[in-house]
Amino acid sequence: MHLTLQQLRIFEAVARNLSFTRASEELYLTQPAISIQVKRLEENAGHPLFEQVGKKLFLTGAGEEMLKACRDVLGRLDDLDNALQDQHQQVRGPLTISAVTTSKYFMPHLLGPFLREYPEVEPRLNVTNRAKVLVRLKDNMDDLVIMGQVPEGLDLSYHPFINNSLVVVAAPDHPLARESQPIALERMTQERFLIREEGSGTRSAVDRLFAAQGLRINPYMELGSEEAIKQGAMAGIGVSVISSLSFRLEMTAGLLAVLNVEGFPLIRPWHCVYPKGKRLSRTGQVFQEFLLSRGAELLGASHFSV
Repeated sequence: MHLTLQQLRIFEAVARNLSFTRASEELYLTQPAISIQVKRLEENAGHPLFEQVGKKLFLTGAGEEMLKACRDVLGRLDDLDNALQDQHQQVRGPLTISAVTTSKYFMPHLLGPFLREYPEVEPRLNVTNRAKVLVRLKDNMDDLVIMGQVPEGLDLSYHPFINNSLVVVAAPDHPLARESQPIALERMTQERFLIREEGSGTRSAVDRLFAAQGLRINPYMELGSEEAIKQGAMAGIGVSVISSLSFRLEMTAGLLAVLNVEGFPLIRPWHCVYPKGKRLSRTGQVFQEFLLSRGAELLGASHFSV
């Protein structure tokens, strides 16, 4: 049978009212249009669906069966419509996020309050290096991507939500930790520098700052994570540049010192990123709004402003 939803709706209205006239008034269709659609439905069914006795209209046996099936189909469609409306209004279900490695120091502190407000959300947080995050971003594998430096050459939507304050750190007993006057950037090129790998957002920001002064860092050690660099600095191996969000506990415990270096802190925003044209789910939209409106407050970090 080749039925249309319009035919089913028309048949249900006629069967419920047992009147072509009242059905046409209810559906704002002409009576001939109603009659034509019912006739086509009967031809598809291979049976008459109505019979007229005197001036009264009755359903045939086939009509009774058609009405049951019709109400089942239309009822299921109403349920689907309600479920979709409910899904649109409620914040629940999967929320897939990929984030660069350094974000592991603050993303759990943002997800926690969000999940307390929306306990039916099912978060999937993938924290990995920048190269893998870029692959996921290109392949549109996540609701949102969290990163500092937004890549060029990709058609993206991105929204800054908190500042990423990059500072120079060293062990508390490092000679430069006692300097009260600003330390010249050129002086830092003489230090043993622990630096992130090529391609890292932090590495790129630091390289640009030094290059603008005609200077260049000769890395003493290249390390693949913020945590490794932090541990190296605490151990007195060298100085480094890391995000202020990543060493709050170490600062409180007196395990790291922030050096007063010219040009620092470097202020760079953290962004919510996704492919331009992507339609965020309701949950993705609400989480992004949550980051933009409350991220800085929750982390005690200044909000990024253009």
